[in-house]
Amino acid sequence: MSELRKANSDRPFFVTFPVVGWIDVFTRAAYCDIFLSSLDFCRKHKGLKVYAYCIMSSHVHLIISHEESRLPDILRDLKSFTAKQIIAAIESNPQESRRDWLLYLFKFFAN
Repeated sequence: MSELRKANSDRPFFVTFPVVGWIDVFTRAAYCDIFLSSLDFCRKHKGLKVYAYCIMSSHVHLIISHEESRLPDILRDLKSFTAKQIIAAIESNPQESRRDWLLYLFKFFAN
């Protein structure tokens, strides 16, 4: 990736990242809450500055910055931790009507 396109300054960046396969996982409030608690953790403990966010059904928009220019590391951790938590929540929720379909798609895109 070009150095010009990497988030390696302390200025705010507009970041968009989709759920793998553009799966509409954020239609459930519980999964949005998992993302928001992960985002809050990064804000409180990793120095992430969040100016704005918008959670769409299959992706997230953020305007964020970090004083030490560590956005790539923080975003990697945020996405990885959040994905694991959402998958665990789907697996343990017997009332999730799309559980088998969602887990199948996550495994498919992981390969």
